Amino acid sequence: MKRVREPRRLSHAEGFTLIELILVIVLIGAIVTFAATRILGGGDRAKVNLAKAQLQTLSDKLDQYHTDTGQWPASLSDLVKPTPLPTGWLGPYAKPIELNDPWGHPFQYRVPGQGRAFDLMSYGRDGQSGGTSVDADLMAD
Repeated sequence: MKRVREPRRLSHAEGFTLIELILVIVLIGAIVTFAATRILGGGDRAKVNLAKAQLQTLSDKLDQYHTDTGQWPASLSDLVKPTPLPTGWLGPYAKPIELNDPWGHPFQYRVPGQGRAFDLMSYGRDGQSGGTSVDADLMAD
């Protein structure tokens, strides 16, 4: 005769305790927090690199404006549509969105610059002059 086995019942000792579950949740949270800060830190680095590239591109557009018109624009908005229209203007040289840095702050432009034809800069993430790391000022070469 074949014996039929009854299903085995779990005793209380075979499950996870509340402390073990809490420990696992805390460890998962720590790992997620660490990974998120590494990923978000990379985003800040990418925005700084993007701002440097935008400064170079905008500087080239200012040079093109100067080549075409023989003068520097009074403001960056003149790259989009100057008033009055200077002789030789072949623009628009830029789109309005290109006049802002990756953090949404307008690029700073001064003509004449300090020791050069113009100064073009981004004040970084905080939008304030000075700062360090991602808040540092970036200048076009």
